[in-house]
Amino acid sequence: MTSHKKIKILAIVGPTASGKTAVSIEVARRLGGEIVSCDSMQVYRRMNIGTAKPTVEEMSGVPHHMIDAVEPDVAFSCADYVTMAGEAVREIVARQKLPILCGGTGLYLDRFLCGEMEETHADEDLRASLFAFAEREGALALHERLRAVDPESADAIHPNNVKRVVRALEIYEQTGIPKSEFDRRSQAVESPFEAVVVGLFYPRREVLYERINRRVDMMMADGLLEETRGLLEDGVFEVNLTAAQAIGYKELLGYLGGNETLTEATENLKTATRRYAKRQLTWFSAKPYVRWVDMEREGELRSLDAVCDEIVSLFRGEEGAP
Repeated sequence: MTSHKKIKILAIVGPTASGKTAVSIEVARRLGGEIVSCDSMQVYRRMNIGTAKPTVEEMSGVPHHMIDAVEPDVAFSCADYVTMAGEAVREIVARQKLPILCGGTGLYLDRFLCGEMEETHADEDLRASLFAFAEREGALALHERLRAVDPESADAIHPNNVKRVVRALEIYEQTGIPKSEFDRRSQAVESPFEAVVVGLFYPRREVLYERINRRVDMMMADGLLEETRGLLEDGVFEVNLTAAQAIGYKELLGYLGGNETLTEATENLKTATRRYAKRQLTWFSAKPYVRWVDMEREGELRSLDAVCDEIVSLFRGEEGAP
């Protein structure tokens, strides 16, 4: 993607359960777009319910990309996403359609908008050893290892977020560059895109949290436990440590391991998802390129049509969008 003419894209982002799927599909229908998922877990096949993949019926005939891209036992990195999503975008543009990114994985969006990044290859042995260290010595000890080589990243990553601490240490071990510096170098690259990034926002946080609770209940009713059990029995979580840490599966593994009741596991899943949504909001709120669209107006939920009208107006650069 080195063309001098920038590629115009739309991105619809926000926390989990904010309604991104329905909004992006309707906007795609209006603008003649195709959707490129920006979700680090939806790339995996068989991980359907826990990652809230849109169903064929929900897709409503709108083409989707970067969903079911790899088997769940295959390591998949942010760099892999940038490469594969870039190929999808080029194909969409060649069909004279609008690429619409949709998802809540902020790191993937950041890297994608940069257009390129230094390659780091997945090293499963290194990753496994770091997770094993955290299990043996504790998350705080792993975090101190990060602080010793990259204090800036250590300040930005909570010690309990073992997955992100491991990733930061992986980058340092593989490149010799602290993750904080790695990020700056990646972001210094001029973007090949002219991107309009829209974030979905709920002024009342409790409304979003209630949506999350309902979604978890629906996932359980739809068979999330059976999906998790099947992946566990096939050894997926032993091979793919990232999948084993994914919200929706990690919590139910506690139940399947006999460590808690199903009710406890379900409540833990709701709590973990709400916390994840809060982290997503914190991430996107710090990005000046995000233009927020309220999902409520005067204490009432806005209609899908009203939200999509505003997003289409923002994308077209029309003044006076509500």
